Amino acid sequence: MKLSTKQLTLCAVLTAMALALSYLENFFPLSLAIPIPGIKLGLANIVTLSALYALGPGQALLILAARCLLGAVFAGNLNALIFSLLGGVTAMLVMIGLSRVRALSVYGVSVGGAAAHSCGQVAAAVLTLGNTAPLYYLPVLLGVSLFTGALTGLITACLLRALGHTKLWEV
Repeated sequence: MKLSTKQLTLCAVLTAMALALSYLENFFPLSLAIPIPGIKLGLANIVTLSALYALGPGQALLILAARCLLGAVFAGNLNALIFSLLGGVTAMLVMIGLSRVRALSVYGVSVGGAAAHSCGQVAAAVLTLGNTAPLYYLPVLLGVSLFTGALTGLITACLLRALGHTKLWEV
């Protein structure tokens, strides 16, 4: 995929925004409201989902991969890279497929992506641990992904609507 300078710059800015949202998410005490280990809101997915709708799947996948790689480098945790990439790529592939279904709105695509992300992370846990014990945790994660995916979809829909009249997405 050949990107113009403007497209590459927009992808870099969106990657930085996704990294910032991912970092800021650590300051929300979600574990107090939902006492389940490993639960996150997935705020960085707002950027990824917006990029999917506004820029297309290629650039959205590029932003996702850069965010996962840089996030793991900044955290100094290679194990986090496996979980982030497997969850993120699984979610992105599902969202790309679902975004082509006309009957689904950004909300449905987001919920589907959140559920796929949970599946990808459980798959990473199974691969990392070498046993199937994490599969018992999947129903809990899928239940929470309904809420987090809907929230992410709502914010993304509002963002796309608000930025739809600007020239930001024209590259």
